Amino acid sequence: MSDGMWGYEKAEGYQPGVDLTGYRVEATDGHIGKVDKHSYEAEDGYIVVDTGPWIFGREVLLPAGVIRLIDESEKTVWVDRAKEEIKNSPEYHRESHALDADYRRGVGGYYGTGM
Repeated sequence: MSDGMWGYEKAEGYQPGVDLTGYRVEATDGHIGKVDKHSYEAEDGYIVVDTGPWIFGREVLLPAGVIRLIDESEKTVWVDRAKEEIKNSPEYHRESHALDADYRRGVGGYYGTGM
């Protein structure tokens, strides 16, 4: 995790403790959903995005390291990934994947850094 994939270091506008629940999430090529859950734990940051009808109501877990901007006034999070990449990410199941190390390793590897 030393590469920052699970930390908010790269996120412009990040303010520790701000509740991102309900914020819009924008990919590099458009809207993908809203933040359903998030974590600010040191080196364990992520957001869970409810994609709504965009990809049939699927939830996706995005490591905090893919967040490029958080705008509190607009209640929007921008990520540095395209919709297609997010759509094809490892499937997230809240009840079984919460913080499972193998799942996180797979997500980190998918987004190009590993865990």
